[in-house]
Amino acid sequence: MSKISRVIARQVFDSRGNPTIEAEVFSGNLSCSAICPSGASTGTYEAFEKRDKIKRKYLGKSVFKAINIINNKIAKKLKNKNVHNQEKIDTILINLDGTKQKINLGANSILAVSIAVKKLSAKIKKVPLYSSFLIKKNFKLPFPMMNIINGGAHSNNGLRIQEFMIRPDGAKNFSQAVQMCFLVIQNLKKIINKRGFSTSVGDEGGFAPMISKNEEALNMIVQAIKKSGFKNGKQISICLDVAANELYKKNKYSIHSNKYITAEKSVNLFKKIITKYKIKSIEDPFAENDWKSWNMLMKKIKKVQIVGDDIYVTNLQRLKIGFLNKSSNSILIKLNQIGTVTETLEVIKFAHAIGFSTIISHRSGDSEDTFIADFAVGTNSSQIKSGSLARSERVSKYNQLIRIEESLGKKAKMNKIH
Repeated sequence: MSKISRVIARQVFDSRGNPTIEAEVFSGNLSCSAICPSGASTGTYEAFEKRDKIKRKYLGKSVFKAINIINNKIAKKLKNKNVHNQEKIDTILINLDGTKQKINLGANSILAVSIAVKKLSAKIKKVPLYSSFLIKKNFKLPFPMMNIINGGAHSNNGLRIQEFMIRPDGAKNFSQAVQMCFLVIQNLKKIINKRGFSTSVGDEGGFAPMISKNEEALNMIVQAIKKSGFKNGKQISICLDVAANELYKKNKYSIHSNKYITAEKSVNLFKKIITKYKIKSIEDPFAENDWKSWNMLMKKIKKVQIVGDDIYVTNLQRLKIGFLNKSSNSILIKLNQIGTVTETLEVIKFAHAIGFSTIISHRSGDSEDTFIADFAVGTNSSQIKSGSLARSERVSKYNQLIRIEESLGKKAKMNKIH
């Protein structure tokens, strides 16, 4: 039995330059570390992120209290525990906190340790990290959903929709998937430049031109797909993350313009842009508690992936409500929304059992940690969101998937999209 000998934590920085936690777990001479990401557009029901809130130190964003929790409370509880018993370790962490949303210890403290333990277990066993989750053979690579135009909380432009993404549905392998996205991104850059807009990028690596109309962004993407030699809706599909929580007021939505309209009118406008732009996936089309509108969209729109993020927050109980309500057919998976590897795996298992697709996702404040790349392969998740082909914290995940594909050799296959 390999026992945990030591757990330490340190304050490091995420891709937005904000403090975050890195935990390192030791067993004898071996150790592994993990960095916890942080979101900008967050759901009310997400697990709690512990910050110091002392203005003179990092404008309240430092995490020294959380680090002390790891170095003292968590380290003592995990000493001499079997590093390979992830479920038991995560249960200890959950019980030590004692709250539903990880308010006492903070999900950032707990998750950094939970992921580091999982990494260390695979390292000691001398097995690839991706082979230590749910799938043990016949591994498949996820399709990337690349955020190529940023709006909403991820940029300073006037776009209502938060993420305009592309998914290379025609790709035969992961390397080709990246190549296809690369071509569209480079052609999109030329189109944006030609129109006199800046090609600076937002938090997730997508361009953030100073435009305000959703259709303007969609038209440029369609043009870039065509210029790259691909067919929109076939080889490359457009996917959206609406982040409707940010666009909701008094039971009305300002998704399609800055004017607030009813959910029913919003559904009709969704139908129009889906048909016009051959959109294949829509994430968070309505607010996190507006179950009725989610159900209405599911009834009126077919053959489109409807993805729940803020509505579910990687929480099994909320996913069960959504399933009974027929709210969506897909779920976005973010480990820091729930706080441990074990709880996240439980959500994925249930999602697959009810026929939902699972999309493993980064956060807007991310790091060089590539855990989610292995996690996507090891959980048989059909898609991964890791941003655009820009900024090293985004590209690092794609680079890891290229390595995984190479290690699988001829056995490497792409997953199936529902």
